[in-house]
Amino acid sequence: MAVPLLDVDDLTVRFRTDAGWMTAVDRVSLAVGEGEALGIVGESGSGKSVTALSILRLHAAATTRMPTGKILYGGKDLLTLPTREMRQIRGGEIAMIFQDPMSSLNPVLTIADQIGESLRLHQGVDQATARKRAIELLDLVRIPDAARRVDEYPHRLSGGMRQRVMIAIAIACRPKLLIADEPTTALDVTIQAQILDLLRDLQRELGMSVILITHDMGVIAEFARRVMVMYAGRVVETAPVGQMFRRPVHPYTEGLLTAIPKLDVDVRRLPTIAGSIPDPTAVIPGCRYSPRCPQVQESCRRDSPALLPAGPEREARCPPRVAAMAKETVA
Repeated sequence: MAVPLLDVDDLTVRFRTDAGWMTAVDRVSLAVGEGEALGIVGESGSGKSVTALSILRLHAAATTRMPTGKILYGGKDLLTLPTREMRQIRGGEIAMIFQDPMSSLNPVLTIADQIGESLRLHQGVDQATARKRAIELLDLVRIPDAARRVDEYPHRLSGGMRQRVMIAIAIACRPKLLIADEPTTALDVTIQAQILDLLRDLQRELGMSVILITHDMGVIAEFARRVMVMYAGRVVETAPVGQMFRRPVHPYTEGLLTAIPKLDVDVRRLPTIAGSIPDPTAVIPGCRYSPRCPQVQESCRRDSPALLPAGPEREARCPPRVAAMAKETVA
């Protein structure tokens, strides 16, 4: 990859709790190129959304610590920028679509007001211009009868329309990077497909880079070029999407792919990954996935694995599987 648009290096995020400081993201690194689509996948609690919110510095400063890491954008470390400069980047150059549009939209403001707020803040347009642009944006995200819908309140719109409004707000200032955090959650399958098609078309039309956060491997397969798998706050595998689906390296990635329903296989019970993601405050020696891993070895319980090269553009945090792949390649 050439000089990336966004380069997150060795990021650690800790939150203060009643039990002390908890590590939610542990030395995570990622890079996103110009016009690239990166997928981040993992179970709830894996650190996906925490990583995304950290890029925009949206965590409460009083209860958050980032003891290691840099977030480089345009040659600037976002973690050290003055608050005023960060506000210009947030929404202007890097925008985010949040998980729940109903709780993210203000129930007492019209759609025109909520889209216009971003335009007035970042582009300094007047109210009439902002309203006209809001209608154009609703057209762009394929909301029918945009001139009427722009004066509606969020509760008058369906779930799919509210999500389209969130997308319209996010792209209002034509950001260079769009972070979509579970953009299809709570939508039915048909609407999910429409939202993904819309995001794909907007990325191509506007030339944006996109980080798509999801727990759905099917969504990743349709949208992203590269995928990063997270587990218990750490990156456990990164690879181009095609390579990962053909042959996952880390056992956790393999488990996620095995759990995808298959139309041509008659099963009475879907395969699952035994156990659950560990408590963030728990101290687990060795590999954090070892208590759930069906291929665990004694060294896995003892040694904390590093993220190792596993092929072109690939890394995995599983020394036994990486070594096995290397032997097969040599053979």
